[in-house]
Amino acid sequence: MEYHEMGDIFVCKAGRILWRVGTKHEKSKTGFVSEKAMYRCESCEGCPYKQNCTKAKGNKTLAISHKFKELRAESLENITTEFGKQLRMNRSIQAEGVFGVLKQDHDFRRFLCRGKNNIKTEFLLLGLAYNIKKLFAKISENRLGISLFELKTA
Repeated sequence: MEYHEMGDIFVCKAGRILWRVGTKHEKSKTGFVSEKAMYRCESCEGCPYKQNCTKAKGNKTLAISHKFKELRAESLENITTEFGKQLRMNRSIQAEGVFGVLKQDHDFRRFLCRGKNNIKTEFLLLGLAYNIKKLFAKISENRLGISLFELKTA
């Protein structure tokens, strides 16, 4: 499908025009409301591509979220810049390892609670425990130059 912004239409492989017929609002499970533009083909009769193009008995209908396409293009642009590449590389080094440790070593596979606030709290406690364990390891190995107990002298 080829989109022509000038007339707000799509042109299919067979050269037929899909006109905008309206707007549809969809609400997701999380409560997010998305706006989709609805397009319908003028006529799919005798089209050699119809069997591969649509399962509809009538004409092809298309629902597109233009806002989503814009955000996706912006996201792609952000992650392909030099700064974006650095951020992606550092994320794989920093965050992904922690998730691996939490899943494998701590055997954390799923949250015990339900609800956003409870999950935030549980994840906060998990992160706090991870950081305390990491700090303890550094102190025990004397990598910070401090010790847990006052050193005794003879």
